[in-house]
Amino acid sequence: MTRKHLIALAAAGSAALLLGAFAFQHLGDMAPCKLCLWQRWPHAAAVVIGALALLGLPWTGALALAGAAAAATTGGIGVYHTGIERGWWRGPDSCTSAPIGEQSADALFDQIMAAPLVRCDEVAWEMLGLSMASWNALAAFTLVAVWLAAARRAG
Repeated sequence: MTRKHLIALAAAGSAALLLGAFAFQHLGDMAPCKLCLWQRWPHAAAVVIGALALLGLPWTGALALAGAAAAATTGGIGVYHTGIERGWWRGPDSCTSAPIGEQSADALFDQIMAAPLVRCDEVAWEMLGLSMASWNALAAFTLVAVWLAAARRAG
């Protein structure tokens, strides 16, 4: 495969993941949580980077490295999100639940009213024991390998 083919494949992979996320959101009526949205931005950047790289600019190798960085970023966010879903670590207060502890009824009510509609610490969908965040991480790290292969190829 040529560098151009690898770049097109990697950018198309990110575009497909974005389209899949939007399909789940709109057709499956599954609103994304805050971290799900964070995972989309690096994919969008990878698509733009891929489009620029396909223009045949002299710094296409550097753009391929930038695409790899974007894919690695969304993969890292996916691993972080998976850890929050599995209870391995605590997530941001803005999208996870806090322990109830010994709160008064009023404090508990305030906590409930301030809670996000879609929480980051709940798995909304899974396949083969992996959540969407986990699948995104696996796909993203695969795309990192494709971007790196493109960066190593001669123009």
